[in-house]
Amino acid sequence: MASLVWTMPTSSSAFSLFSRCSPTQRNFVAGRSLAPNAVGCELTEPVNGNPCVPIISEQTLPKFLQSKRLENAIARNGNTRLKIFSGLANSALSQEIAWYMGLDLGKIHIKRFADGEIYVQLQESVRGCDVYLVQPTCPPANENLMELLVMIDACRRASAKNITAVIPYFGYARADRKTQGRESIAAKLVANLITEAGADRVLACDLHSGQSMGYFDIPVDHVYCQPVILDYLASKKICSNDLVVVSPDVGGVARARAFAKKLSDAPLAIVDKRRQVHNVAEVMNLIGDVKGKVAVMVDDMIDTAGTIAKGAALLHEEGAREVYACSTHAVFR
Repeated sequence: MASLVWTMPTSSSAFSLFSRCSPTQRNFVAGRSLAPNAVGCELTEPVNGNPCVPIISEQTLPKFLQSKRLENAIARNGNTRLKIFSGLANSALSQEIAWYMGLDLGKIHIKRFADGEIYVQLQESVRGCDVYLVQPTCPPANENLMELLVMIDACRRASAKNITAVIPYFGYARADRKTQGRESIAAKLVANLITEAGADRVLACDLHSGQSMGYFDIPVDHVYCQPVILDYLASKKICSNDLVVVSPDVGGVARARAFAKKLSDAPLAIVDKRRQVHNVAEVMNLIGDVKGKVAVMVDDMIDTAGTIAKGAALLHEEGAREVYACSTHAVFR
């Protein structure tokens, strides 16, 4: 049996919503059913003219989050020095973050000119404020990246005190080094663009490689979705002696090893993957023993799913009893 769980659909739903769900609700994301009365919703205003998804209600939060949200809720009187603005890439995510903080999203107008140029106007004052711009660089990556840069510039010119770019999915992180001659290191280029646009800080989630943090000349907060995945696996009640953590490629060994330590120091296996061209993977060999075990493949993103699909097929051929594929960024292109 193969199973799939992800923690952050990057373009249509919010990773924060998933991370606050109960185990029953996470099972729904993984393809299982919910009880009819498990979720209550409340409707909110559209963001940038786009309809918003319903927000999960207070009663569905874990108890330790329910009280914290009420304690830390900020009065919506317009005098707070904290502002959250959303780009068009993932307005549902921005809406969830603002709701959890007890704030309304900042008013912003974003449009495209006939030739495709991006226009951004803040429709409220941010002078002296701490501004957070929520904009993942999910597909279309170039459009969303440019939109983020223009938003940062607009906030800087409006005299914001601090500007934090919240980029849950940093789309150019894979181009973090030269693997052959005459290649660009686009991750460094994008880091320079964000810095020069005027951002004071960056918040990213599960970067493809930790070295990308070093490309920025400004502070970077790197957060992980590992606790959400671990919580889901705990709900499956799998015996720790039956678990084996699998890295789908050699580059993900450090990530898989850290994950295995959280699972009672589970054994590690590695899929030897050879890639002739981008987005096309060919599995060659398996390093490690998975026979009769529950294999948990851990990766930062699922793009075309070639690596995950071929890796799962190989694990079944090698005798794995069950296969779980866990990923943070569900690109699915």
